Amino acid sequence: MSDRVLVAMSGGVDSSVSVKLLLDEGYDVAGATMRLYSNEDIGLEKTRTCCSLNDVEDARFVAFKLGIDFHVFNFSDDFKHYVIDNFVDTYLEGGTPNPCIECNKHLKFTKFYERAKLLGFDNIATGHYATREFDEKSGRWLLKRSPDRSKDQSYVLYGMTQDQLAHTLFPVGEMHKDKIRDIAEENKLINAAKPDSQDICFIPDGDYASFITKRSGEQKIGDIVLSDGTKLGTHRGLIHYTIGQRKGVGVSYSEPLFVVDKDMENNRLIMGKADEIFRDELVAGDVNFIIFDKLTEPVKCTAQTRYHQKDAGCTISPLEDGKVLVKFDEPHKAISKGQAVVFYDGEYVIGGGTIL
Repeated sequence: MSDRVLVAMSGGVDSSVSVKLLLDEGYDVAGATMRLYSNEDIGLEKTRTCCSLNDVEDARFVAFKLGIDFHVFNFSDDFKHYVIDNFVDTYLEGGTPNPCIECNKHLKFTKFYERAKLLGFDNIATGHYATREFDEKSGRWLLKRSPDRSKDQSYVLYGMTQDQLAHTLFPVGEMHKDKIRDIAEENKLINAAKPDSQDICFIPDGDYASFITKRSGEQKIGDIVLSDGTKLGTHRGLIHYTIGQRKGVGVSYSEPLFVVDKDMENNRLIMGKADEIFRDELVAGDVNFIIFDKLTEPVKCTAQTRYHQKDAGCTISPLEDGKVLVKFDEPHKAISKGQAVVFYDGEYVIGGGTIL
């Protein structure tokens, strides 16, 4: 086997072991890391070493250890536009964005893939926990969940096109984390015990509200009200709150209250009782389908509206302008504008879109 594969090396153990597995299978492998931001982009001093620089060096060490060529692609302008600016704008519009999905869609499986083709590679590979297979009957590539459901990342990959799936390998997609770390240890890779990233990569301290405030200015305070308009208190700026949030709002009441909505027009935070955070349906836009080109009739399936959330039974139906109506079999909790809704048929990803 002589296919040339460019592995997207994040500096983590999953993509590093992907390189080793592909080499063992006889592929002609090189590695590349995407340089996505600088210290200035995320508000750090120039003299500090940010996480992105550490990750680049970890990937470089692994590439040297395994004897493959290594590249660094500077996609910082694209990352700022497609990921950071989108993240800030979505919050300011009252939504809850998912930057990993935007990064995968615009950077890893578009910009990175395009660069790989320009350099003459046949395929790219990533360390994602997901698998793909070709369906002879439909003539389409299908995306499947990882057998390790605790690590499954198919939710953030729903935006992949048929061309991208046809030319993307997921070497660790059918493996469990313990086995991946064992392989890294056996091969003395520098990141064998490196912890998985838990936070948004460009907000290493996790304080997203402070990050947004630095970029867009101080947020306006406003009223916290019940859904009937009764005033309960004053909020610090709507970006500080998420749909379904119970603690940390700063109001007291005779029974537990949850954030049920954000009234952006009147700058009000709407609170309600537990039963008010459930909804029967939603509308999704910017939809991508994998198992077929277009939704033409209602389909019974399951859906996730949050990463690693339990599936919920639903029916998806086509609307005008490519939008999709999702009706849940039972009321669904804490649906947030800006998050992704991803549709499944068992282990297979049907497609997904952005909650409007």
